Amino acid sequence: MRKVKTALVGAGFIGPNHVEAARRLGFVEFVAIADRSEELAAAKAKSLNIPKAYGSIEALLDDPEVEIIHNCTPNEFHFPVAMAAIERGKHVISDKPLALNAADALKMVEAAAKKGVINALTFNYRFNPLIQQARVMVSRGDIGPIHYVHGQYLQDWLLFPTDYNWRLEKEGGASRCVADIGSHWCDLAGYVVGSRIDQVLADYTTVYPVRKKPKQARIAFAQASGAEEYVDYPIDTEDFASVLLRFENGARGAFSVSQVSAGHKNGLELEVNGGTGSLAWRQEEPNSLWIGRRTEPNAVMIKDPSLMDESVRGYAALPGGHGEAWADAFRNLMRNIYTFVSNGYSMETDRDKINFPTFADGLESNRIVEAITASAKAGGVWKKIER
Repeated sequence: MRKVKTALVGAGFIGPNHVEAARRLGFVEFVAIADRSEELAAAKAKSLNIPKAYGSIEALLDDPEVEIIHNCTPNEFHFPVAMAAIERGKHVISDKPLALNAADALKMVEAAAKKGVINALTFNYRFNPLIQQARVMVSRGDIGPIHYVHGQYLQDWLLFPTDYNWRLEKEGGASRCVADIGSHWCDLAGYVVGSRIDQVLADYTTVYPVRKKPKQARIAFAQASGAEEYVDYPIDTEDFASVLLRFENGARGAFSVSQVSAGHKNGLELEVNGGTGSLAWRQEEPNSLWIGRRTEPNAVMIKDPSLMDESVRGYAALPGGHGEAWADAFRNLMRNIYTFVSNGYSMETDRDKINFPTFADGLESNRIVEAITASAKAGGVWKKIER
């Protein structure tokens, strides 16, 4: 594979995971990093063994070595950073959400198409081996016509009023829990089922209308020490939500999301019920796919490339009995993106070779989140996804 030279913009929690996943491919070289200041960028560059550090996105984009950027900034910067990169002809891998709203997301889709740059979004859960297997089984009719899709995505990292993170702040958008983790669930459900969500009905709850914001910054997912000084910070986004769904193929669905459910760390679960069987997958037990039947015993399929459909065996890098999880799915996503880039493919003329989420998927996600939020704010009424 041709070596691809890339850069990281923002090195918080998710940024180093982008670096690790792409480096595992063997043909991706991180040549630069940009952050809020030169000093911060230099410290992050040293820790990640990246040779060049820039204190602004503009300086990084002036670097002729950089072909593609990883946009791992906080949510409110996804739009301006990506648009600046697109204008300079750089390819963009963006963390989700694509933008704070569908209007900006649409501008990003149109700008990327106009400039002809490769664009990708990190809906990484698609690339777990057994999610790929489940999608194949649904598409070939193994469990019959789909009538119900349900699940949850539960976390507990914001359980206490002293838990705090930039995602809680108003600059992060009108939705928090649904935009942050519900977007992953909706994308995964639509991907596995092969049908878009058409209508939603939602209920939002804010457990803590006021949280304690530490006067000193604390990294994401870090528990409060109890010895910190705080200021009151009003919260107007949801801590948990429940959503009913109608899919374009006629299936119905329901899911719950929460960031205040004690004991749940990253509890993404998806179940698909069809006319002759069911499939269920849990992110925290990613090497097992439950298969439900009525007229024969239920079964659990263990991740093993020799047992998977031939078309998706490549997503399992290790033989049966060797566990693969979150980081491996992220690597699979990066492999698909960077293979496309390295081969010199075009998103206009090589559409059949696109096997990763694009900005168009990000726009779809923004539209779904906006409809869910509008439904909740209207007191729980059905809202159609506006496309």
